[in-house]
Amino acid sequence: MRIGRYLDAAGVRRWGGLGGDGVLRELQGDPFSATGGGATNLGPVAAVREMLPPVDPPAIYCIGLNYRDHAAESGAKVPEFPMVFMKSPTALTRSGDPVFIPKKLASTQVDYEAELVVVIGRTCKNVSKADALKYVGGYTCGNDVSARDWQKLWGGGQFCRAKTFDSFAPVGPWVVTTDEVPDVQGLTLRTRLNGTVVQQGTTRDMIFPVAELIEFLSGSTTLLAGTIIFTGTPAGVGMAKTPPLFLKAGDKVEVEIDGLGAISNPVLDEQH
Repeated sequence: MRIGRYLDAAGVRRWGGLGGDGVLRELQGDPFSATGGGATNLGPVAAVREMLPPVDPPAIYCIGLNYRDHAAESGAKVPEFPMVFMKSPTALTRSGDPVFIPKKLASTQVDYEAELVVVIGRTCKNVSKADALKYVGGYTCGNDVSARDWQKLWGGGQFCRAKTFDSFAPVGPWVVTTDEVPDVQGLTLRTRLNGTVVQQGTTRDMIFPVAELIEFLSGSTTLLAGTIIFTGTPAGVGMAKTPPLFLKAGDKVEVEIDGLGAISNPVLDEQH
C-alpha cells in the first residue's frame, strides 16, 4: 500500500491509502502509531481538497556521508560511526511545492541530495540490527536540500543551520509500505535537475545499511512512531561538480527512487 495525507473537502487532515487499483481510501487512525496498531480502511475517498506531505514526523534524523563515493567526492574520511544531524519538522514540504533559496540568511550555494527516507512504524528503543526492519512502517523519497555556505562556513561546525531552512526537506509522494519493498538495500535513486540526471546511485552502496542505522539511532534513545530518517546521499551532489552546480530560482529538481515514485519541486527565491 501507498500511504499519504490529505485535506478532505471540509479541510480536515486525514490519512489515505492508495491500493493497487489506484483508488484512494480513507484510513481511520494513525498508520504509524506507538503500538503499531495501524489504521482501518473506511472506503474510497469522495473528494480531496489538497494532498499533504505523506508523513507528520515528530523528529527528522539525517545521516551524512553514508555512501563511500559521496565521502570521497567530499574529501572526507569514511566515518567510523553514522554521522547524525537533524532537521526541524518545519523544513518538511511536499512534492510540487517550491524549494526556497534563503534570502534573509542568504545562501548562494543551495544543493540537492537524493535520499531514501525511512519511516519508523512504531515506537522503539534499543533495537537490534536483526530486528530493526520490523519497526519500519515504510519508505519514501527525500531531498536533503543543503545550503553549503552555511554548512561549511557559517554554521559553527554544525550541519543543522544549513539543512533546516523552510522547504529544505521535500518528501513523498507516498510512504510505500515494507511489503512492497522486498530489498531496501537494492534500490536505485537519482536526481534530475531541469530534466537532466545529475546524480545516481544505489542503496546497496550505503556504508551503514538501514538496519544498522535504526540500531544506532535507537540506542539509549526512543524513536517515536512517525519519526523519519534521511539515510544519506550518493555521489553527484552539486558542490562536487566542476564548476559547482547549485540550485537557482527557475530550476526544477526531481528525486526518484525505483519502486517508490518521484518528487518534483520548483526552485524559487524566498519571498518573505
